[in-house]
Amino acid sequence: MYAVVRHYNTRSGAIDEMVQQVDGEFADRIPEQVGSMLYTAVNTGDATAMTLTLFGDEAAAQRSDAAVAQVQKSLADGFAVEETAVYRGPVMVSRAADAVVKPVRFDA
Repeated sequence: MYAVVRHYNTRSGAIDEMVQQVDGEFADRIPEQVGSMLYTAVNTGDATAMTLTLFGDEAAAQRSDAAVAQVQKSLADGFAVEETAVYRGPVMVSRAADAVVKPVRFDA
């Protein structure tokens, strides 16, 4: 497995609205669109968010970059989203409970 962690800044007060749009328009399609095994978005406070995406291998992660750029572009205008950091690397340890496979829906 290979992981990509992305950190974003957005305009103040936009996180809930932005995550609601991601949940409603992108989250269900992201795994198929980018070839990922897991996609999560986390509110990290102070108008920032982080995504964690897991792939089968590094090549799949690299192939996803164009699709990720399209999603970012669609969010940039309305929410002033700016990617501030990207971390990539092979997953070295992984454990997951059954609850991980159940989708978490945004609830404002």
